[in-house]
Amino acid sequence: MRRIAVLTSGGDAPGMNAAIRAITRKAIHSGLEVFGIRQGYLGLISDDVKGLGARDVGGMMQRGGTILKSARCPEFETEGGQKKALHNLKNRGIEAVIIIGGNGSQAGAFGLSKLGIPVIGVASTIDNDLAGSDITIGVDTALNIALEAIDRLKTTASSHQRAFLVEVMGRDCGYLAMMAGIAGGADVVAIPESPCDPESIAQTFRASHERGKTHAIGVIAEGAKFKVGDIAAYFKANHERIGYELRVTTLGHVQRGGIPSAFDRILAARMGVEAVEALLRNEINVLVGFQKGEVTTTPLSEIANIKKPLDLKILQMGHILSI
Repeated sequence: MRRIAVLTSGGDAPGMNAAIRAITRKAIHSGLEVFGIRQGYLGLISDDVKGLGARDVGGMMQRGGTILKSARCPEFETEGGQKKALHNLKNRGIEAVIIIGGNGSQAGAFGLSKLGIPVIGVASTIDNDLAGSDITIGVDTALNIALEAIDRLKTTASSHQRAFLVEVMGRDCGYLAMMAGIAGGADVVAIPESPCDPESIAQTFRASHERGKTHAIGVIAEGAKFKVGDIAAYFKANHERIGYELRVTTLGHVQRGGIPSAFDRILAARMGVEAVEALLRNEINVLVGFQKGEVTTTPLSEIANIKKPLDLKILQMGHILSI
């Protein structure tokens, strides 16, 4: 093997650049040529490819996002789109592709592998819902950003004896909301996997008030059944009975940006190096993840289109500790 390529796909995650850097430098150290594919699978189809040298990836470990960019590409799901991608790779002599991303990205990686191109996936998504990895690149940073916001809001909430709802990312998975809520001492956590209606939130907040708490915090995943706007409207209509004035803070994409944590940089470096080493030992069509404290590989056929379930026992623990 002489030439490999790397691309990032799906939502950006802090630490992606550290993974690109590790892949590029490990490959160069091993005598390989490295190419970066811009705009994810769209770049495969449009042949948006550039060579990467050691200096091209310098000074980027601390940068969030992805220097290779990311974009949606429905065309890649079609036979015609896949043929274009295959043609472009073969035309450039690229013999394998390393794909950094989450569930949708690794489903695409599995599809590409079935076309005969050796593929290595690298687990990266702030949702942490990718099977084959206990934790994924970007999770630690996103979680700590959410936690810092909750800690700051608790100070204001206590000063004014108010309740705050903090909406965090998580359209289909409540991992970030659950963990940020537990770490931040939230009274309520609402996630897609465990519905929580406005009245039950009101009752929990009211009980907190009666126990002498000077504030109440609810962490709501964006994909929860009842949105923060619905809950806020319910609180406004029942303000006298509930006893708290409610404020809403939506973190949104703030969680994806910023400086990757030390943990995410090191995790990305370890995964990136392992991705190249897997190619060199001809262990292909696998996902590089992190399980039980070790960097591991899992066949893409075993994890593609499979969502890792959330451990709701942790959510129950949070309810107990919030009293």
